[in-house]
Amino acid sequence: MTSSGAFRDWQRWHERRVETVAAPYGPPALIGTHWIEDYPDGRLPDIPGRWRADGDAVVLIAAETDGLTVDGQPFAGEARLTADPGPAARARVAYGRRRLVVLVREGAWGVRDYDPESPARRAFSGLRVTPYDPRWAVPGRFTPYDAGGRSVRVPNADGRERGLGLDGELAFELDGRELRLQVTVRRDGSLWAVFADATSGNGSYRFRFLEPGAPDAEGRTAVDFNRALLPPCAFADHFVCPFPPPGNTLDVAIAAGERVLV
Repeated sequence: MTSSGAFRDWQRWHERRVETVAAPYGPPALIGTHWIEDYPDGRLPDIPGRWRADGDAVVLIAAETDGLTVDGQPFAGEARLTADPGPAARARVAYGRRRLVVLVREGAWGVRDYDPESPARRAFSGLRVTPYDPRWAVPGRFTPYDAGGRSVRVPNADGRERGLGLDGELAFELDGRELRLQVTVRRDGSLWAVFADATSGNGSYRFRFLEPGAPDAEGRTAVDFNRALLPPCAFADHFVCPFPPPGNTLDVAIAAGERVLV
């Protein structure tokens, strides 16, 4: 692809990204993440009904006067809910315009509360992004770990520590230096990494995400830091983003991609 073609492709990607963030149920709309185990009486803050974890699901009990809907219909009675696969706009449970997303992390069940009228969403005015520069788009090679991958414990943005699954290493070269990131292979075969660099906390958010495409049969993929992403916790305090695992804090300045909120 020519440099002008790569720029246009990145520009379209960036425009779609801003639309996704600014959507009614984008990251700035999250106003709360409530872990059910923290509320033994089943009453979540400012959310009607009673919620309790029950093995591989959450049980919701509500009256018609609570004003909840399930699958688009007014709800009264008892419902057994599994984790919502996403996006938030398609959550099974709603409370007016709010969407109540059921999630599970390491066996702990929770409910995320998305509100299109959240102060953060009303205040959102865009992303500070470094203009596209082809020097930040380089070839990479993915090498998988042994079968089963690895799991490391890392702090999360909510102050808790959780496991982070890692499936291999992504090697690439910037300015004559070979660098590596530990990455996760997602269900569609693409890669995902959480990383920090010399700009983190000094011109960029404290860490960012990178999503290279699926490697080919020989492990080749593109590493494009022009598409470095702000994590969801940059938009709202209620996300549980993992911090970079050991080895993913690069000692180079990645002055590219999404940096901070405007």
